Amino acid sequence: MKFALITAVLFSSIGLVNVANAASVDKGLALVEKGNCASCHGAGLNAPILPIYPKLAGQYPDYLYYALKAYKVGGGNPQYGRNNAIMGALVQGYSDADMQDIAAYIASLPGNFVIRK
Repeated sequence: MKFALITAVLFSSIGLVNVANAASVDKGLALVEKGNCASCHGAGLNAPILPIYPKLAGQYPDYLYYALKAYKVGGGNPQYGRNNAIMGALVQGYSDADMQDIAAYIASLPGNFVIRK
């Protein structure tokens, strides 16, 4: 009985942690608009103004979050950081939660990525 109670409490607390850390698409939208991401990544973040800028819409949220963190670290860490002055400056003011919100919003957008067979 005691084991069942401990197990139930443990699993219910795991659910609470996930809810507390759940990313907000609405907050992500506000941050994307504030950062004016469409000025480079285009309409719907899926039509970059130049071919050197990536299409973002529809990417996996984990990939997007990792990329934002790498820009925040910068090129000083060649194993993890990304070296881009514009993106590096934009993400410096974002918390981890902000970057998760941004990633959740961008991942929710329709994209045209195709997996080739």
